[in-house]
Parts: sequence; C-alpha cells; structure tokens
Amino acid sequence: MKLIYSLLVLIILLLIWSAVNPFEYFTWILEVSPAVIGIIVLVLTFKRFRFTNLVYVLIFFHCAILIIGGHYTYAEVPLFDWIQEVFNQTRNNYDKVGHFAQGFVPAMIARELVIRKQVVNSNSWLNFIIVCMAMAISVTYEFIEWAVSLGTGEGGDSFLGTQGYIWDTQSDMLFATIGAIIALILFGKYHTRQIKELNI
Repeated sequence: MKLIYSLLVLIILLLIWSAVNPFEYFTWILEVSPAVIGIIVLVLTFKRFRFTNLVYVLIFFHCAILIIGGHYTYAEVPLFDWIQEVFNQTRNNYDKVGHFAQGFVPAMIARELVIRKQVVNSNSWLNFIIVCMAMAISVTYEFIEWAVSLGTGEGGDSFLGTQGYIWDTQSDMLFATIGAIIALILFGKYHTRQIKELNI
C-alpha cells in the first residue's frame, strides 16, 4: 500500500511541475488529460478493484511519459533532442517512446482485467486478445488525434507531433503493437505470480 501512495504522490508532484510554464497550455491539456483521467479512475475504483503492484508501477511510468510530453510537447523533449543530434536522427523520437508505452502498459492492464474477471477461459487465446485490445486502444488514440487536428487546425500540430513524417500514424500503431507483445513476453509469468498472490 505504501508503494501505491508513494507513486500517487510522485505523479501529482510531476503533474504540478509539468503545469508550470509548459511549452503550450492547449497541448499540455491534450497530452496530460489521459493521465489525469486514468489517475482519477484508479482512485475512484481502488477499493473495488486493486491492481497488482507491477501494473501500478507501469501505470506510473506511462503517466510520467505523458506528463513530460505535455510539458515540452512530444517533439521538443530535451533529452531526445540530444539523442537526435548524437545519433544523427531526422526527428525527436520521444513520441515513439510514448506510443511504445501506449501498447506496453494497456496490455498489462488488459491482461490483469481479463484474467481476474475471467473474461477468457482459454490461455491459448489470451495473448492474442490482449494484443488486439492494445492495438484497438492505439487506433482509437490515433482517431482522437485526427479529430483534434481537424477541429483545431494548426493548434493541434504540437499534439500530433508528426514532425513532417508521413508515416507517423502507422509507425505509432506499430510501436504500440510491439510494446504490447514485449510486455507479455517480459512480464507475463511474473504478472501471473503477482495476480495469484493478490488472490490468496
């Protein structure tokens, strides 16, 4: 329980830092709102459904990625500007970290919900369904980005963060899919053990 409260305090402090003089407040709101909504949902449902510590830690890192991206915008995160220069990349690739996490973390959240709610009885279908769920979340987010861009014109450019890359949307979804698959490979067995300990 102490870990969960510590993560909540840290993410609130990070959110406060992010809100102080961000690159652009409109973009900040767009970028951090999924993290804020997610935190509120987790707090409101905590007594009815408590996730494993692993999932809470992963959610913390995902929220941190969103909040940092909101402060600088995804195309302007300083560390990735440095990486761009050092490795002679054509763009700031912080958004790819964000989309990788967009597949990685939701896959683990979905995995826990599906297992604990006994949505799927066959283990052979479990990973396939979870990856499909992560892909659906990624596609939905791309639809939201598209709608915001159409609705706000140039105001949504920082939110999109395409940086002139014509395949940005497709590569975002690819990174999310890769993130989901890697999450299941890396943490699947460990996550199952944590779920069993939680249910004891």
